[in-house]
Amino acid sequence: MNATVLLRRRMGRLREDQNGRVTAFVVILVTAILLFAGLTLDGGLALAAKVRAIGEAQEAARAGAQEIDLAAYRANGALRLAPQQASAAARAYLAAAGHAGTVSVAGDTVNVTVTVSQSTRLLGLVGIDSLTVTGTGQAQPQRGISGPIP
Repeated sequence: MNATVLLRRRMGRLREDQNGRVTAFVVILVTAILLFAGLTLDGGLALAAKVRAIGEAQEAARAGAQEIDLAAYRANGALRLAPQQASAAARAYLAAAGHAGTVSVAGDTVNVTVTVSQSTRLLGLVGIDSLTVTGTGQAQPQRGISGPIP
């Protein structure tokens, strides 16, 4: 047999052996890259949403902590919260900010928890359409500046 004929037969067998293998490898590789990019992008968006949720919760708690019992303060200088007004002020702040959350007043502390849903960009390709994050904040009424400002 001729050398070129043998070479063509061997090359033909090699082509038959490799059919579809490169395609499967590329599909798996592209999928892995998209998942990694999705985790990076959507993870960053979720982290940013968490920071926003904590900020909103802290601001709502501060708004509630401004509602002090004026009668007690004027009578003997006692600085304490008016619980219903504090809770209402914190809820009003959350409503104005457009966030859902829970508000509770325990003693002289206003506690706020905010829940935010962050839609995903790339993880939606694998069925994860949104991520839910929560942030908490608390505040107490303060009397002026009590120490050095950092």
